[in-house]
Amino acid sequence: MDITGSRILLHICCAPCSIYSVRELRREGAEVSGYFYNPNIHPYTEFSKRLATLREFAGISLLPLDVDTSYDLESFLAGTLPLGKDRCLFCYRMRLERTFEKAARERFDTVTTTLLYSRYQRHDDIKKIGEELSATHGVPFVYRDFRTGWQEGINESKRLNMYRQQYCGCIFSEKERYGGK
Repeated sequence: MDITGSRILLHICCAPCSIYSVRELRREGAEVSGYFYNPNIHPYTEFSKRLATLREFAGISLLPLDVDTSYDLESFLAGTLPLGKDRCLFCYRMRLERTFEKAARERFDTVTTTLLYSRYQRHDDIKKIGEELSATHGVPFVYRDFRTGWQEGINESKRLNMYRQQYCGCIFSEKERYGGK
């Protein structure tokens, strides 16, 4: 999909994952605006660190940024717990649904997400959910495999001395990272 000249709403999970994504979308000629909505991030101190780092990056990269600070951890947990290993599907849908609602309301041309930067995320599932939400909300979903810029994003985030988290964000990934599987 050619995105030249389009206004794209980029769901952002964190600043390090946004570096390459923003750069590539701008290189393709899109007008990028960021949107932070991540009630999955746990604990709240981690949520706050990621948000502060993103705000700093948005400032230096001149990225318009809208932040939804609602922290509906209870809904996130209620939706993920019954799904076990497929909990990510609820998490993707929860965050992308809110992003598509905003994009439709504010008449953005397209939507995408920095989740597509991570080698650890389920790209096929994100793409499928994005396409379903696109059909529901009437806003095209832009799939890009931003993993090609994985190392570039890491190098740049280190150069900028960004806070770099060590797990996806949810309590489950924190447990897997620090407490074993």
